[in-house]
Amino acid sequence: MVDIGSGAEREIDDVMLSRYACYLIVMNGDPRKEVIAVGQTYFAVKTRQQELIDNYDQLSEDQKRLAIRNEMIAHNKSLAEAAQMAGIEDPRDYAIFQNKGYQGLYGGLGAKEIHARKGLKKSQKILDHMGSTELAANLFRATQTDEKLRRENIQGKQAAYDTHYEVGKKVRQTIKELGGTMPEDLPTPQKSIAQIEREQEKRKLKSGEEK
Repeated sequence: MVDIGSGAEREIDDVMLSRYACYLIVMNGDPRKEVIAVGQTYFAVKTRQQELIDNYDQLSEDQKRLAIRNEMIAHNKSLAEAAQMAGIEDPRDYAIFQNKGYQGLYGGLGAKEIHARKGLKKSQKILDHMGSTELAANLFRATQTDEKLRRENIQGKQAAYDTHYEVGKKVRQTIKELGGTMPEDLPTPQKSIAQIEREQEKRKLKSGEEK
């Protein structure tokens, strides 16, 4: 029974939709409605995971980290280009732009605060000390900001800053809606990306020597 106003109620059918039906409805819905926006983000994230690699779920945590980190490197270059097109050319302005994305995604925490929270040394990069889930959230932040800057032809430093912040905030909201762990609360892996790469290289060399 649903309320139709003036104290009146009406009985309606409860319909169970297939996953594909949900996909069609959500992807063709009005993104200004929160439930639609959250649904579109969910399907976009799942599609992106599938694009990364077909057997993503079968990879080890280290392999997932490497795959997503490599994607981050490529997409950060594209994001930097989009930011430059929006009017961000000075390296200091780009640092502010990147920081705004972190602040949106991490509930106000910027790169400096995240760095300290992870207990990293000054020379260590934040992205190299993230687990696959945290990296995936940041990858989605970067790709969606890149696309929005280009699609809407956003111009001006402040507009670009605001765009990155809002996209990061929206990704954070989606994580919350899905019942996920906030990125700042995710554990920091013991191994860095560089360590994993060195270990893989050693295994390759050893395998080659054995052959």
